[in-house]
Formats: sequence, structure tokens, C-alpha cells
Amino acid sequence: VVGMVRTAQQAGFDRIIGFDMGGTSTDVCHFAGDYEQSFETEVAGVRLRAPMMNIHTVAAGGGSILKFEDGRLQVGPESAGANPGPACYRRGGPLTVTDCNVLLGKVQAQYFPAVFGPGGDQPLDRDVVVEKFRALAEVIAAALNELLRSPEELAEGFLRIAVENMANAIKKISVQRGYDVTGYTLHSYGGAGGQHACQVADVLGMEQVFLHPFAGVLSAFGMGLADVRASRQFQFDRPLSDLAAAAPVFETLSAAVREAVAAQGIAADQISVNQRVHVRTAGAHQSLPLALDGIAALTDAFVDAHQQRYGFQPDTSALVVEMLVVEGVGRTGQDPALDLPPLSGAAHIDDCAVHLGGAARTVPVFERARLAEAETIDGPALLTEDTGTTMVEPGWRAQCLSGGNLLLSRVEGLARQDAVGTAIDPIMLEVFNNQFMAIADQMGATLENTAYSVNIKERLDFSCALFDARGDLVANAPHVPVHLGSMSESVKKILHENAGRIRPGDVFMMNNPFNGGTHLPDVTVITPVFAPARTDGGAPEILATVASRGHHADIGGRTPGSAPPDSRHIAEEGVVIDNFRLVSEGVLEAAAARDLLLSGDYPCRNVEQNMADLAAQIAANSTGEQALRALIEQYGLATVHAYMDHVKDNAEESVRRVIDVLSDARFTHRLDTGAEIRVAISVDHARRSARLDFTGTSAQDPLNYNAPASICRAVVLYVFRTLVGKNIPMNEGCLQPLELVIPEGSMINPRYPAAVISGNTEVSQAIAETLYGALGVLAGSQGTMNNFVYGNDWVQNYETICGGTGAGPDFEGASAVHSHMTNTRMTDPEVLEQRFPVRVEGFAIRQGSGGHGRHWGGEGIERRLRFLEPMTVTVLTSHRVQRPHGAAGGEPGQPGENWVERADGSRERLAGNDQTEVAAGDQVIMLTPGGGGFGAA
Repeated sequence: VVGMVRTAQQAGFDRIIGFDMGGTSTDVCHFAGDYEQSFETEVAGVRLRAPMMNIHTVAAGGGSILKFEDGRLQVGPESAGANPGPACYRRGGPLTVTDCNVLLGKVQAQYFPAVFGPGGDQPLDRDVVVEKFRALAEVIAAALNELLRSPEELAEGFLRIAVENMANAIKKISVQRGYDVTGYTLHSYGGAGGQHACQVADVLGMEQVFLHPFAGVLSAFGMGLADVRASRQFQFDRPLSDLAAAAPVFETLSAAVREAVAAQGIAADQISVNQRVHVRTAGAHQSLPLALDGIAALTDAFVDAHQQRYGFQPDTSALVVEMLVVEGVGRTGQDPALDLPPLSGAAHIDDCAVHLGGAARTVPVFERARLAEAETIDGPALLTEDTGTTMVEPGWRAQCLSGGNLLLSRVEGLARQDAVGTAIDPIMLEVFNNQFMAIADQMGATLENTAYSVNIKERLDFSCALFDARGDLVANAPHVPVHLGSMSESVKKILHENAGRIRPGDVFMMNNPFNGGTHLPDVTVITPVFAPARTDGGAPEILATVASRGHHADIGGRTPGSAPPDSRHIAEEGVVIDNFRLVSEGVLEAAAARDLLLSGDYPCRNVEQNMADLAAQIAANSTGEQALRALIEQYGLATVHAYMDHVKDNAEESVRRVIDVLSDARFTHRLDTGAEIRVAISVDHARRSARLDFTGTSAQDPLNYNAPASICRAVVLYVFRTLVGKNIPMNEGCLQPLELVIPEGSMINPRYPAAVISGNTEVSQAIAETLYGALGVLAGSQGTMNNFVYGNDWVQNYETICGGTGAGPDFEGASAVHSHMTNTRMTDPEVLEQRFPVRVEGFAIRQGSGGHGRHWGGEGIERRLRFLEPMTVTVLTSHRVQRPHGAAGGEPGQPGENWVERADGSRERLAGNDQTEVAAGDQVIMLTPGGGGFGAA
């Protein structure tokens, strides 16, 4: 990153996107005047709160393996590495992205080091690449019953997929954070960057690419340019009005960083100090870093930064300075400028054949080191150098700048609409798979960034998805499974009940469990996407729908958090929202929405928080709408609609392949209440379909252990999607080969006005355990979300607590994770204690809770939470009596336990579904279940 910034600034570029493509991965980053740091980073699944460079990595590099699976061409994420490496390396490796470039001529063997073969003295082997591509083409033609494709057509298709994947990575650190990259310069480096830079820029709408003379080894060069830096942070957590109190802290931190930098041999006059404050609105989790200034200037700067990042202006009446940050910078004096006079001789050294746009073309080859300053080359052209190859694509021009720098500029307008057609193509199927999922992913990023509540912003208890014009699920981001499989029912209800009355700019919300919802706290916001206005004055056409579902911390109800343990009527659980027009032709119906949320016997306790989260959901849907329109602009409406159907058909075929190897099975899962969920799976191999009959499941629960039929449908979708074991989107196609029989009036298809608060959580988990038990592929997991809800009239919070998962035939269960129908995360103790009057006294693995077996079940956890003021606590938990089942002779996991330790030392045991009042000093302890073991030990 340092090398990227210093070299770009020396050449006059200060708004840059870093694109570092190597052998196994691509790293991307954003720079617009300051090094961007992330104070919360996930590494190998572990979340770290420490300052690091903000770099996003995607598994797409020169060594990414090419494959044909599930009717689609796929690139990565597996890599051939350095050994065996790509097929062309003469070590028997698989086809990779590098092999595509070798085949197409974008990498020429004669200009690549001859270091391959047994003696390390042979060139790249293009012949074996051609042979392997031909063999792959035959496999594809046979599988799809189509004409044989040429190796070059396949290679171009694989490259297109790789380029789209890398462009999506750049969107994550730019577009999803409010930056318009079209005005930026793409700084390309890494050994493989120059081969793909123009194509990546085209996908993003960028028109300039910068390459340093040492682009292939820029990371090493950047180490030599790096300044010596030291940083210190202080958790301030005081109102912005108290900023004066930060002065002595800044003085202390500044002295500390000066001392740390000086200790590394930097003279005092070469050390500078930067002071920043991290500011947020009161009650928010996300803070924004700002350069230290006066209160008025900081307020203005915060408003500007908030508008750019989140898309709306914040309430600045109670700004909080969360953290003070001081960085000491010791200048090393290293100059990034290079004095590299061009080598003598003509730069044009050869002509070669390169396959571009479906045809072979003769392309000039230039030696980059011989280019004179100001010399220009129009594409297509190849530029060779010692550490890489640069492909100047058609419509681009290369210009040599001072110091040997290279600037690539698009000089011909790019045709934005690709002539793809509507017939299914295995290349475009993968492209659209990724594009549709990227739309949902961008929606999720917006929702996480703009939400107010901890429940959505921190725990990520939300889901976003794309639906076709009929309301069928097309693609989703990897959010909460129980949301995703049931949202299409909500979307279809809205489209049906408002048919002929929906107008562009309308947005709807609903949470009614008996009309496509799950439980009341899960509020779904639905935005139909319309075609442009018709010239003949006819009714506008709905092209697709985007929707987001978020779990609101409180939607009313008898208890704070909307989870009464003994509710018997849906009205006791909160405000029922059924087909409410939240935005009417672009105008937010704020007054009507507030009136609705404050209606009924048990209204919402914090309406402004609800409204803030609804605004975030509207913004997320707007992001999805814009991304979908951009896709339609690029490919055309007919093509996008066709591929919405194609990706569903592809998912359907993947599930049918699973059904091909299944046998008839049945299973009964007993809940702590004594109720049972039963399933009989009947497989019709001739029709490649299966019937899932839940007849015999217990009748509707008089309390709240009831799950609407949409939840049962969501669980079936999730389970069969996991059986596929491949990277396909979870969409409507997965359900096409499955017939569901869900008895009306049962606990998994209750009649109004049944209470359902536990259905979305506990009953959904029980249905999943029933299906996995019948299929025999997995022992019982904790089988509960361990719902833990607490609050009073001022604050409310809802958490799900992790536990153990079941073991399988060739793997151990995982410990301390959320599983199956929940994909949320727990709130960090630091955030929890900052936002709520609680203290986390203990959080540890519960050793010995997993079931024994050939493969052991995962362990649950022990968590202790102390309350600092009186609150109402509700627990909705399962497997407190019944133990998670073992499989194939494995032992069951241990059940969970809940109790309260009062401040006076007394102990009060809590049932699985229970409610209690806690006073200051009381602790609630929860032991979560372990997973079952698999196989006899």
C-alpha cells in the first residue's frame, strides 16, 4: 500500500484504487489522501479490534484453478500455488488463469523466464495448455449437449469470470462505502496485474490505469519507501462538547509516539505527529475518523463524512468522541522517483498472435524499458518487462511518463451493453451467479453501515435478497438462512395484494407471520423495481423486486424485546404490520408509520430506533435497485431476466443430483415440551424428486412454539442447499424438485392468532435437526438459538448465543458457533458494555459438553452476564431437557442450563422458556448445549 501511494503521488495521482494481483489472490485498497485503517478486521474467522491497513482480499490470482462444475465455468477459490503451479509450468498442474493468458497469447513464452522442466531451463509449455483446454471443451460439450467450444473461447470465458470477481472485490472497498470509482485511477501491480488491468477498469467504468516500472515487485519496493510509524489510541467516550478535556491526553500520546519513532533512529526534526478523533452519533456503533479540529469544524466534517459513507445526514445534537488516535511519522527520506533513461534500440521488438474478442489478431510487442518519455502506443499491444507483462486492450492507449511510469487511458468509448443473448451459456451463468449475489451483498453492506440498532449493525441479524418479477428468490448474500428461505412468501404477498396499484418509488413493509412473515420482530422492507416510464402512457412494468429483512430490537409486545415466554396470542408479541406502504412514490410516510408502530395494546417502546432501522432498510433496497439497473444497462433486460431463470434452473439441477443419491427415510425429533416434529422423506428416483411429509407432527402449541409454514419451507431450502455442497445461490430453484406436506393446524403451520415468537428461532432449529436426523448426514447440533432478551422502558437488547454443532461421518463438530438457521454473530463484550448497563463476567468453552463418538460433537459455551440496573430478562431456549442426538452410534451432547445468581448469593433456576426480573448486581448464567457425536467410539 505504501509503495502504491508513494509512487502514484509522485506521478501526480492522489485518488487511487490499488489492484495487486499475484499468484493466489488479489488485494485491493482505496486511497484518497489518507491511508485507510480498519480498527476491526476479520482474520481466519477471528475478529480483531486493532488498527490495520484496510485491504480486501479475494481468492482470484494467476494460479486460481479453472473448473467446470454444476453446469457452470468456475474460477477458484482453490489455487495451484507455486507447486505444481499452472499447467504451463510443466509440473502436471491444473488449468489456471495464467494458462488462459498463455493460450490467448497475452503471455508469450519467449518473453517469460525459461525456468521450468526437470532441469529448470525450459520455457512455458503452451502445448499442454491447448491439450487440456481441448479435453475440457469435450467434457463441457458432452455434459451440456452442445457444440464443441474452441480452447480460446473457453479461455476468454474463464478470464471474464475472473475479471468480474476481481471487480466485485474493488466494489467492496469503494462503491459499497460511497466512493465513485469512475473518477479514480487504477494502480495496477503484482506479477499478474498488468495482464488484466484494462479489463478490470472497464468493468468498473474507470478510464485510467497507472503502472510503475517496478509494478511486478512493488510491494518489495514499497518496503524501502515506507516511513517509520507508531500509533497510540485512547478510549475517550465523551461528548464532543468535552473536547477540551482531550488536550492533555493528546499531549501524552504525542510524546509517546515521538519517543517510539525516535527509538528507531529517526531524527527529531524528521518526525511529525497526526492527531485524529473518532466521532459517532450518540447510541451508534460505527464511528468515523476525522482530523483533530475545533468543535464546529469537526461537526461539519462529520456531517460530510457521514453523508458520503452512509447516504444521509446525521443528527448532530449529541455527537460523541469515541477514541483519540495519534500517529507519529518518521520520514526516511526515500524518494520514490526513479531516474530510468530508456534503453537504446527500438521499443517495437516483435509481433505476435493474440486472441481478442473471439478472433486472432496480430499484435505488436514492445519492450517497456525502451519506451521514451511521452511515447504513446495504441492498443491492442503487449508490453514486456522483467517482472511482468502488460496487455493494452483495444480502445486503450499507453503513454510513457517520466521515470518510466506508464499510464493507460481509455481513448475509445466503451460499449456498455454486451450482446450476450438469452440462451444459457456456462460462462455467463457463472458471471450472473456472481453478479446477482453481489447485488445482495452490496445491499447488506449498506444496511450494516446505515442501521442504528446493535441488533442489525453489530449482530448482523438481517438478510438481503433479489427476487424476480414474480417474487421468486433469485439470489441472496450469505445472511440468515431462516430469513432468506421465507422472504419470497412476503414478497409474493405484497405483489399480489397490491397488483395494479404499485407505482415507481413505492416501498412496502410487513411482518405478519400469517401472510408470509416469520415472527414480528423480523420486519421485511420490499421495493419493486420498475422499468422506465412507457412512451405510450401504459402502466409501468415491475422488472424485479429487492427486499431486506431486519430483526428489530423491539416491536412492542408484553415484554421488552418482544419475546414474552408465555405468549398465547400474536398480539401479545408486538405490533402486526400487514401490507403497509412505507414510501409512496418516493415520499416516506413517516407520520403514518409512527402511528402504526405506536398502535395496539403493546406498542413499540423505541419508535425512533425502529424508524432509523427502517430508513436503513430502505437505503439498502435503493442500493440493490441501482445495482440491478446498472446490470440491466450493461446486458439488457431480456438477458437479465433470462439469467434469473437460468440460475434458478441451475440450482434446481444441483438439488436433483443430491436427490439421485438419497433413499427413503424418516425421523422424529422430540422437543423439551414433549411435542414432536416428524418427517418422512420419500424419494422418486425416476422423476428425480422427493416428498417431505411432516404428517404426525404435534398440533399447534397453545403457547408460542409455533412456526408459520414459510419457516418450514425456509428450513427445507436451507438443508437441501447444504447437501449440494457447492457454491450455488440459495434460490427458488432449490425447492422445485421437492414436494412439501405441512399439516395445517400443526406447530409448523399454525392457524391465526397463534403466538409464534419461538417458531422463527427454536422450532426452525428443531425442523433442521429433524431433517438432518432423517438424512443421517449429521448428528444433532445445539438445536436452539439460545435467545436471550433483556431490557426496560429505555433500552432493549436481543442476542442469540452460540453452542456446539453435531459431528459427521468424517469431521468433528464445531465448538462455540451459531449453526443452521441462524447466521448472526454475538455482540463484542466491549460494544455490549458500552451500549447497555451490563458486564460480561465470563465467556468460555464448556468443556465436555460435546457428545463422544468416533467423531466428537462440538462444545457449547458458558456465559455470565451481570446487570447494572433493574431489567426484565427473557430466555427462549431448547435442549434444556432433551439432549442433542448422536448419530450412527455416537453419544448425545449435553443439554443446556439457565439460572440467575442474585446479588445476595441465592440461585434461581430458569426453565427453557422463562422470564425473570433482575436487580443491579444479579447475574444470568447460560450453559449452551453441545453437539452430538457421530459413530461409535
